[in-house]
Amino acid sequence: MHQRAKELAADVGPRRLTVAQAADEHVLEAVDDAFRAGLVRAILTGRKDELLPLMGSLGMSEADYRIVDTPDPAHAAREAVRLVSAGEADMVLKGKAHTSTVLHAVLDKQIGLRARRLLSHVAVYDVPGHPKLLIMSDPGMNIAPTLQEKIQIIDNAVVVAHALGIERPKVAILSAADTVNPAMPHAVEAAVLSKMSQRGQIRGCVVDGPLTLDAAVTYEGGDILGSRSDVAGDADILIVNSIEEGNLLSKSLSMFAHAGFAGLIVGASSPVLVVSRADSRKSKLDSIVLGILLSEHLKKVAFTAPPLERILTSEVRFDS
Repeated sequence: MHQRAKELAADVGPRRLTVAQAADEHVLEAVDDAFRAGLVRAILTGRKDELLPLMGSLGMSEADYRIVDTPDPAHAAREAVRLVSAGEADMVLKGKAHTSTVLHAVLDKQIGLRARRLLSHVAVYDVPGHPKLLIMSDPGMNIAPTLQEKIQIIDNAVVVAHALGIERPKVAILSAADTVNPAMPHAVEAAVLSKMSQRGQIRGCVVDGPLTLDAAVTYEGGDILGSRSDVAGDADILIVNSIEEGNLLSKSLSMFAHAGFAGLIVGASSPVLVVSRADSRKSKLDSIVLGILLSEHLKKVAFTAPPLERILTSEVRFDS
């Protein structure tokens, strides 16, 4: 995560964070890093007899944290989410609990964080040598999003971009080619999304596609392929067409380009930080920073109207 993002998070002041089944070494290290930097005050859920010895081995003080003793992962996730829903915390971080367990609590009708929006995973990469952060969606939540779901995935990614201070993000809909080929359904969908953006049906950003990856992120690629547009060569957000495509791109950026990574699930009423057990301590800390910025942004904007419903009921002129 760029240093500027961390400075913005520090300016916001400490946010209240719950951790679902917190007895995970790297998660606790990241949470303690954030606490010592003045970024968060944390509530840890899980079995106290597991948490306290691990905290002691990491040099963490029990006095710095509120601990909620819960008997199993499901209860830990439910309590972590309930505290956010009740206004006692601003965001929830997945600890040792499985992602499905946390999401089950997030979607609970009584204590969950439903916001009548599609949930999608948004990842942010700090790629060495690339001049700015890259946002990508959806590498971890929606398996094969439809055109309607892609509209909402774009909307969620744009919310994250706005939280990072990008006022009008440039969104590239990725494809294997830069031309609209009727034999390639994803390329056709990309063209539809681009036209919807031109007509004001997708707001807060500029969308173009289909674009290949090189055309989207390098001016050379855009020029060589003839993909000159407001987005080509300067994309802030990359939208992929399937979870496989997103997962492969994500792992390629991390493994081969050594990109820094932060990620969260967007679409709930509060940020849901779902990190992998394999993610580094730094990645988990960066995800907390991203969650802080999103939490602050959500306080300033209405985040309840589902974007698809808004789009279908908006008045748009088609005579130009």
